[in-house]
Amino acid sequence: MKKIFFTILCMAILLDSHGQNISDALRYSTENTQGTARFKSMSGAFGALGGDMSAVSINPAGSAIFDASHGSLSVANTSSSNKTQYGSNTQKLNNDYFDLNQIGAAFVFKNQNSNSDYNKFVISAFFEQLQNYNTRLFASGVTSNSIGSYFTDYANGLRLDGISSLENESISEAYNAIGFYNGYANQQAFLGYESYILEPEEDSDENTIYNSNVGSGDFNQEYSYSSTGYNGKLSFNLGLQYNKKIYFGINLNSHFINYERSTYLFEENTNANSTINQVDFENSLLTIGNGFSLQLGGIFKINDLIRIGLTYDSPTWLTLREETTQYLSTINDLDGTQTIVNPAVINVFPDYKLRTPAKITGSAAFIIGKTGLFSIDYSRKDFSNTQFKSNERSGYVQQNSIIGNTLKVANTLRIGAEVRLKSMSYRGGYKFEQSPYINTSTYGDMKGFSLGLGFNFGESRLDLAYENSKRNIDQLLYDAGNLGSTRVNASNSNVSLTLSMNL
Repeated sequence: MKKIFFTILCMAILLDSHGQNISDALRYSTENTQGTARFKSMSGAFGALGGDMSAVSINPAGSAIFDASHGSLSVANTSSSNKTQYGSNTQKLNNDYFDLNQIGAAFVFKNQNSNSDYNKFVISAFFEQLQNYNTRLFASGVTSNSIGSYFTDYANGLRLDGISSLENESISEAYNAIGFYNGYANQQAFLGYESYILEPEEDSDENTIYNSNVGSGDFNQEYSYSSTGYNGKLSFNLGLQYNKKIYFGINLNSHFINYERSTYLFEENTNANSTINQVDFENSLLTIGNGFSLQLGGIFKINDLIRIGLTYDSPTWLTLREETTQYLSTINDLDGTQTIVNPAVINVFPDYKLRTPAKITGSAAFIIGKTGLFSIDYSRKDFSNTQFKSNERSGYVQQNSIIGNTLKVANTLRIGAEVRLKSMSYRGGYKFEQSPYINTSTYGDMKGFSLGLGFNFGESRLDLAYENSKRNIDQLLYDAGNLGSTRVNASNSNVSLTLSMNL
């Protein structure tokens, strides 16, 4: 990609938001806890088990299961493989990254009064990654759809004097001013007009109709997508054991989001009716934010064999802010001219709020003495309740309506088992997560399995886990135009290692 060598830090406080959409809402509403290796090896089915720092993240009552103060540290290596189908071609891209994804400790305080029904309370603090955004994909193929449609979609209906520069005004100055006074849509139309992709039907300030100088026919296209970042949670927990059978807990969670994305599209054509024969279009996005949520949970020990658990996860209330940059160039083969529209401007958008949906989890565990256990978790989350919010009452009415009509309730099933032989533990798990979309072909169900080993050294333990999951996704290239989406077969593998010990 071309680098911006000359940067003007013009901070445009835009009247319109960048255009948050359903993909943004879903990105920050889904979770896949990157926890301890024991937790991962049993596919996260820990809602009724407790006794693990990541189990506390699922059910806050799990901290009260600890019999002694406990701490753990987890690292992981994740490999992702994205196979894309676009136009006439199929491409595959692999990505590997290493991360510290969990650290935490629980401190147990036992009641010395043997006559009290309150046996102990536990205070815990831990940090975990809920989602890792590191991914890359590459798509290429020949289609009959052009990026020119992206710019005409934004331009039609806008006045020419609202998408063009003034006399003696530089590209940077015009792009910044148009964003400040007219918003994001006008900026996109400005890029198309200044690069000669757009042709106004009339050369007058009042014109609102535009045609594309990219003629119809076949287009050779290459699209690359790269993202990094994480969704992390810092939690403070209080757990309580009552009558040696009932466990209560609460988590107060502080959320941190850092997401960076860059996309690049190359398009070329030799169509006879086209005066624009090559387009290079780059976009970058930075999203940072924070938020708050809480969890309430309970575990009931029916007898030495059976435990049941129930957890309520509140909505997460997030405040997010975004920055974008853009670059566009076009080439006219007829006269060999290249037009570069490089504003070198960082768009800074007003903060916006996102409320993710609440979740209910029911759990059951079967403990077979010191020999092993079997556990199952079932969760329910209504993604149609996801909502954008802004200071203006009508700011996201249309987008929230789209979310309500497109997303649905998604159920998640997690099953895990563990067998213990002396100081060794052998583990396995399975998980199934329904698509949050009503149309599951857009965003498919997720299926995964896990395996793991544990080595018990008495006061410390070393756990190793392998987890694999797969999902099919239609990756939308742009939020306007007719380029459509590329079909992504996403496969993720994770190897985790955790050192835990009694404190």
